[in-house]
Amino acid sequence: MADKPSGGVQSVERVFELLELITDAGGEVTLSELSNSTDLPLPTIHRLLRTLVALGYIRQLPNRRYALGPRLIRLGEAANKQLGSLARPQLKSLVDRLGETANMGVLDSDMVIYVAQVPSLHSMRMFTEVGKRGYMHATGMGKAILAQLDDDTVRGIVGRQGMPTPTPKSIGDVDTLLEDLKLIRQRGYSIDEEEQEVGVRCFAMAIPDAPTPAAISVSGPVSRVDQAFADKAVPLLREAARAISDELKQG
Repeated sequence: MADKPSGGVQSVERVFELLELITDAGGEVTLSELSNSTDLPLPTIHRLLRTLVALGYIRQLPNRRYALGPRLIRLGEAANKQLGSLARPQLKSLVDRLGETANMGVLDSDMVIYVAQVPSLHSMRMFTEVGKRGYMHATGMGKAILAQLDDDTVRGIVGRQGMPTPTPKSIGDVDTLLEDLKLIRQRGYSIDEEEQEVGVRCFAMAIPDAPTPAAISVSGPVSRVDQAFADKAVPLLREAARAISDELKQG
């Protein structure tokens, strides 16, 4: 098929295909890796990369690898804010009905970034706040997102980021993580059992059909966030996740 004129729909599709391939690879690739991941001709890939480098959306590193560029940061931050604003009414409803802090996070550069939060009325300082990043394997939302991905992708993420253990209860090896993800897929939600912060338990659920992997959660001290809390929270999380998914589709 002949190329459409510069600026046509096909060119836009190709640009975003390359950006997504680089993102899926962890934010950094070689030209040959890109070529092996797409049917685009090599000269086309090279031409598009040159344009993106000139615009600042891609960087060429000294080792000749291509990485996501700084101009994408502003776009991502704005998109995350919009996503957080969309989810906020559902998070507020969770807090009103459950009394504990509700969060939303998305997968960003192999970590989970918190894009929205409605805090509990209880005075308790926790790790989570908007803009904060967490390791995928050590957070409820991170594990809920990982459970939506295949095992090879999970291995790639934790291989690039490592698996530090913030608490004695954190998961520190990939095989144990993969076993936990199997359980999460079976029951439909994840549990952070004091894996990010001692004394804090979190229940989280992925947003179905989200354009970027995302999840919501409720968290609080283990003294209040117990099995009785879970019995009430899980159906409400599922309801909120579905409502956010429906709003994203309408947008």
